[in-house]
Amino acid sequence: MQSEEVTSEASVPRERRYDDACGTALALEFIGERWSLLIMRELVFGPRRFGEIRANLPGLSANVLTQRLESLEDAGIVRRFRLPSPANVQVYDLTAWGREAAPLMRDMGRWAARSPRHDPSLFMSAASAMMSLQALIDRKRAAELPVSVAFHFPGEDFIATVTGGEICVSRGVMEAPDLAFTGDTMAMRRTIYGKAPLARDGAGGTLAFAGEADLAQSFVDLFALPAKTT
Repeated sequence: MQSEEVTSEASVPRERRYDDACGTALALEFIGERWSLLIMRELVFGPRRFGEIRANLPGLSANVLTQRLESLEDAGIVRRFRLPSPANVQVYDLTAWGREAAPLMRDMGRWAARSPRHDPSLFMSAASAMMSLQALIDRKRAAELPVSVAFHFPGEDFIATVTGGEICVSRGVMEAPDLAFTGDTMAMRRTIYGKAPLARDGAGGTLAFAGEADLAQSFVDLFALPAKTT
């Protein structure tokens, strides 16, 4: 038992250990380094290639991404594997345990969005945009609006299904959804959080949409940024 404890401690650099029995302290040892939690965010909705992760985290170097992925893999949070043919590429994904942190990330995002320092005009990845829907949905209103929605971002497609007051999000393409939105994440923010008028063609830098206009507006109205703290 003593040798196992020594091995466990040795796997974590001294400066990153808190010597504190609280689970929060241990969580920070796992994911407290810069970029670690954002890398996990990019994997919440399924496996991604190394280049795809890096493209969605501006400012993250290849070297640091490699280091963080290795650390998360060592901690049992991320796994690496090769997709079968015809793709035959190496990808990274969250383990089942790693994916259990997704609700925590959503709650942290909703909490931090109340800060006056939150700037919704900064870069936002597609995964982050879809996670924001899960964090900021009005569950009471959503319970009265079952709807399936396809989101088409440049190079990435998502499926969002609202049922029972919850919104389930996954990567992929849906046949015959109730609604379909197309555009980039800035257009998404203007449309859903900025409440810019809906336009089928995406006029004014909003999301273009297909489906019933009233239903599209009802879906948009399910979401709002939280009030700022004072």
